Formats: sequence, C-alpha cells, structure tokens
Amino acid sequence: MFRAKAILLTALVVSGVSASAYAAGKFRNRQVKREDIEWCDVWMPDMNRHELPRVLLIGDSITRAYYKGVEQNLRGKAYCARIATSKAVGDPALTAELHAFLPEAKFDVIHFNIGMHGWGYSEDEYRKYLPELLKEIRKDAPGAKLIWASTTLVRKDQGAGATNARIRARNAIAQKYFARERIPIDDLSTLMAAHQDLHSDDVHFNSEGASLQAKQVALEIEKLLPQ
Repeated sequence: MFRAKAILLTALVVSGVSASAYAAGKFRNRQVKREDIEWCDVWMPDMNRHELPRVLLIGDSITRAYYKGVEQNLRGKAYCARIATSKAVGDPALTAELHAFLPEAKFDVIHFNIGMHGWGYSEDEYRKYLPELLKEIRKDAPGAKLIWASTTLVRKDQGAGATNARIRARNAIAQKYFARERIPIDDLSTLMAAHQDLHSDDVHFNSEGASLQAKQVALEIEKLLPQ
C-alpha cells in the first residue's frame, strides 16, 4: 500500500497535478510557481514497531541533512521518520504530498519547516498560504504535538533565490503566526547564525553544522515526547 501510494504520488507530482486539489477545484485559479527540478524524499523506518513514540521531521534538504543525527540522538526514545521535499508553501503539491504520507503512521511529535524553496512566491503569499500547511498537518495528524523550525540563513544571497533579508522576513511572519497558534519554535536560524563558517556551500551545512542542528532538534522534540 505504501509503495503504491508513493508511485501514485510521484506520477502526480511529475505531472504537476494535485489529485485532491484538482478534485476539489479550490486551487484551479492559483498560479503555481515551481523550480526546474522538484523532488520528494520520504523515509519511514520501524513501521511495524510500536514500543516507542513516533516522530516526524518535515522539511527540505536542510532537514534531510540533519535527520540522521536526530534519529541517532533519539535512539531508544522515539522512532524517527522524515518527509523532505522541494515543494514550497503555496504549492498545492505540498499539501498533496503530506496528505499522501501523514496518515501512514500515528505521529506523536512533528517538527516541521518548509523554508528554503518557493522564492517565486512573495512574502505576502507566504503569509497567506502558511495556514494551509498547518491545516494539512493538523487534519492528517490530529494527535501530534507540533514544533516549527525557523529557516537558516544562507552564506551568500542567491539573487532571485534565497536571500537573508527574505529569510528573516519569512521567519518573522512564521514566528508571529505560530506564536498565535501556540506552537513552539525551534530557532535553528539563530543557532546557525553563529556558525556561518560551517556552510558546505552557500545554502547547506557540513556534517558538523548538521550535527549541531540535529542536537538542538532532538532536544526540542524530547520536551514534547509522551512519557
């Protein structure tokens, strides 16, 4: 079943069509803005084990890089899965991907950030569509405790892509929104602002940087794990 869902989702994403959105018709008038290459990487281990709480990380390539460290830090305390994607806040395919995979397990804690993509959307659009992300997570994982992670800064502005001015603006929008929703914030941006030397390129971090993030992410998750 999981494999069949993954194959179906891949076909939908490649064609640029969200099945649920298309059926409902509610996104038909939205201008979807995508990158030249789009991807989704889902990893859900220990699906047949139920002794420990289950944690999910939702994010992009930054999340994918620190995922293994989080899994190691939570070993013996929780099972740790990930959904990493290039889909951006505002893209109906993001909610379609989450809807396809969130119901696969009962997650106790979800740590999420979708921040390093979607620069074709304005900050006003980011503010407008951010509630869609939260709504989808709450709908498909109603019992999960949530943590929002701030977006890390880049070493060098990317022109039409990520810039630190835009990242700070989006972090401010997200912080205000999630504070209003009473969702705690894992401030990875502040953590890594003091370690800009740990970038492996202008956007991503080396193994030491990923380890620093993993340690903080695991500590924030542990606060919300059921006893």
